[in-house]
Amino acid sequence: MRGLRLRLWQVGLLLLFLAWWEWASRTGRLDPFFFSQPSEIAGRVWRWFSTGEIYPHLYITTLEMLLAFFLGTLLGVVLGLWLALAPSVAAVLDPYIKALNAIPRVVLAPIFTLWFGLGVLSKVALGVTLVFFVAFFNTYQGVKEVSPVVLQNARLLGARPGHLLRHVYLPAAASWIFSSLRTSIGFAVIGAVVGEYLGSAAGLGYVIAQAEGVFDTTGVFAGMVVLMVFVLLLDAVVGQVEGRLVRWRPKMEGE
Repeated sequence: MRGLRLRLWQVGLLLLFLAWWEWASRTGRLDPFFFSQPSEIAGRVWRWFSTGEIYPHLYITTLEMLLAFFLGTLLGVVLGLWLALAPSVAAVLDPYIKALNAIPRVVLAPIFTLWFGLGVLSKVALGVTLVFFVAFFNTYQGVKEVSPVVLQNARLLGARPGHLLRHVYLPAAASWIFSSLRTSIGFAVIGAVVGEYLGSAAGLGYVIAQAEGVFDTTGVFAGMVVLMVFVLLLDAVVGQVEGRLVRWRPKMEGE
């Protein structure tokens, strides 16, 4: 019942905001040219899905996001494990990793476009740079948090490096990695959409950029609505996967 009440409050707040927006746009409190109207935005979204116009763009954005998510996570986990288990190498590479992480990713988007063109690769590259550091730092910190007592006991029992990696280090880092999944997938979507917005031939970012270029406020807001719903659905899927993989973690209020 608590979860149901929470959902009712969330839906009620959304409906109240949309009703105020519609009223303000129709009565002139908000200029429809700049803010459009919820009814017109809903009509545009409905037209996109009923005609199938939006599906190719959704497919491109989904493909870019999934590739960036899996490649960035894989690279981040592998490098995080390696550097956490090789302190001397980590000490040498530490300033370089911090310097790369400090680079604004938006600056890299035009460079990736020059290197890989307007296709999928440039957006995947941008998404990987966002996802990689999230997975890397979580994996690195998770391995570093392993209890020295547990390591000593495992070594006393005859555990070899391979056994330690499989039965000690990876389980210790697993909770950190799984808890960062939602953040990583959000960054993957950001990388794909920002790359499309700055230069592409398809995708949700391309749709928003095209509407903005002709001062189509309704199209801009409709693209944003589709993107928000898309991200919410992805977040729900990741939440279900995370809940199954980390059943031992106590649930927070509202989950």
